[in-house]
Amino acid sequence: MSVVSEQSDSGEEVTVSVAGRFDYRIYDSFKASFSSIEKESVTVNVDLSKTDYMDSSALGMLLMLREHVGRAATVLLVKPSPDVMRVLTIANFDKLFSIRS
Repeated sequence: MSVVSEQSDSGEEVTVSVAGRFDYRIYDSFKASFSSIEKESVTVNVDLSKTDYMDSSALGMLLMLREHVGRAATVLLVKPSPDVMRVLTIANFDKLFSIRS
């Protein structure tokens, strides 16, 4: 499990990639991946293409991210696997976040 954060050269886009299990064990590294983002007009892409498991603590972390960046920012959930997408749909996160396949 790992979390990697990368900011675009323009600073207008941040990609946070989560590989492996997205659960409480990565709380500190996930929070650190976006804590330096200023609350401004930015797009945060959460790359879930290599996430093979997600639990309720991960859902909470996504809400924490959205709250941190504020309303002026956009949070996109990118390429969730079918299993991860099922969790997002059951939790109605497909109504709270934009999801890009």
